[in-house]
Amino acid sequence: MSEPPALEIARRCVATMWAADRASVAMGMRLVAVGVGRAEVAMVVTETMVNGWGRCHGGYLASLADTAFAAACNTYDEVTVAAGFDISFVVACVVGDELTARATERVRRGRTGIYDVRITRTDGDGGDEVVAEMRGRSHSLGQPILEGG
Repeated sequence: MSEPPALEIARRCVATMWAADRASVAMGMRLVAVGVGRAEVAMVVTETMVNGWGRCHGGYLASLADTAFAAACNTYDEVTVAAGFDISFVVACVVGDELTARATERVRRGRTGIYDVRITRTDGDGGDEVVAEMRGRSHSLGQPILEGG
């Protein structure tokens, strides 16, 4: 059975964007899932990502959230960029932590959108512990992502 056209477009758009995203790939991020207006990206905290206190630098957490946000808001075949975001850190992460950022569209109207991103890590009991929460604001540039789009 084939997937719905909107989901196929979403996946193709994010695959196109991801293929050129050297920053996210260099940080070891992996695209886990894509849906219309949503995305999931994972990353393991490495030695090069910790600050002077041995904790994951907040900039890496913001980058992970921003990448999931970018994937979620670029699922409509329109080049879309961040207009801004706010992030709140809940708990510290250390080397070896497997982090997952899940971005979800809250509202999209005209060329603007609002997306929430939750970063979690698996706790010792197999559950998810919230690491950070981000709210992103997007702006479409009105240009297609896909050729002939």
